[in-house]
Amino acid sequence: MEKILEKNMERHNIGLSPYACKDEEAIRLNKESEDIRSPFFHDIDRILYTYAYIRYSDKTQVYSLKQNDHITKRMQHAQYVSKIARTIGRALALNEDLIEAAALGHDLGHVPFGHFGESVLNEISLANNEGYFNHNVESVRVLMNLERGGEGCNLTLQVLDAIMCHNGEFVKGKYTPKPKTKEQFLQELESTYKDKEVVKKLVPMTLEGCVVRISDVIAYLGKDIDDACMLKMFKKEDIPSEIKDVLGTKNREIVNTIVLDIIENSLGKPYICLSDKVYKAIVALKKFNYEHIYAFSLEKQEQEKVTEMFHYLFETFLKDIEQNNEESKIFQNFLNHKKEKYLTQTSSARKVLDFIAGMTDEYFVNCYLECKEKSLGYTR
Repeated sequence: MEKILEKNMERHNIGLSPYACKDEEAIRLNKESEDIRSPFFHDIDRILYTYAYIRYSDKTQVYSLKQNDHITKRMQHAQYVSKIARTIGRALALNEDLIEAAALGHDLGHVPFGHFGESVLNEISLANNEGYFNHNVESVRVLMNLERGGEGCNLTLQVLDAIMCHNGEFVKGKYTPKPKTKEQFLQELESTYKDKEVVKKLVPMTLEGCVVRISDVIAYLGKDIDDACMLKMFKKEDIPSEIKDVLGTKNREIVNTIVLDIIENSLGKPYICLSDKVYKAIVALKKFNYEHIYAFSLEKQEQEKVTEMFHYLFETFLKDIEQNNEESKIFQNFLNHKKEKYLTQTSSARKVLDFIAGMTDEYFVNCYLECKEKSLGYTR
């Protein structure tokens, strides 16, 4: 029975591409014995049961202050990335478990109010000598240093690397994996805090990581257009012909076109590649989305208010730590749940950054209002 069970659990390894990352190649940062689940399959479960994954559902994807229940949230985006990446991975005979784990965990480090919130937290981090703040790096930090009371989930190196290197803001026409040792990964991770250019040059160590990276782009390009049109920000007819003639205008058309193009140009090859025509259309569509969607996700007045909120909460919680104010939310809902390792090895500023970065949008706003009211002598 044991042999049959083992055979059933390893069926997905049969017929994998010679360029796929095999289960036996999995490396954990800290050695441990596996159960009946293969390492990457086990990582999926570990990610799904994190507190950070639960908070996905109330985190902004693009639109923070729009009242519409059908607008994409971070949870849905992660699932879209997973499905798209697994489709490509299955067609190319890659390791779908590694792909799914990385896709589901890739945005765990995203902060309240999306990329704008990330830019504000980056400014605060730099001003407090904590280095550059990047959501993809924070995603790794969540899984290595924050979950399970600060002990981390001990995921495989390949999954952590794919998450760190996923940044879909930097699109390429060809993705070739760069093999790494555990030491090289950790050195690369540390360097992202010190050099702002490093995050732009990150390359996944596996072909599966490359698939997740391009799938992040595929997942948001068309869906963000659908959401924008739902909010009547523009009409699909406004999309330039050089884009829609190649990719289409509906999310399903855009996803299908790019996925099939990747499969056609990458099958049986040690890299992930786009045709020149589709690559140029993607670049043009990203530019269009930035000019017509992302630039207007928050009004100028809203940006100013959100910026003030981030700074106010950071200074408030930092003061609470320095004064050992155990009534503060940072103690009640964060520090009191961390173990000695995290508490003794983490600076006060980094503790506040970790706490704020993990907040959902609603919790962030409520914390701000409560802190403001207390400063004025009001109680809820």
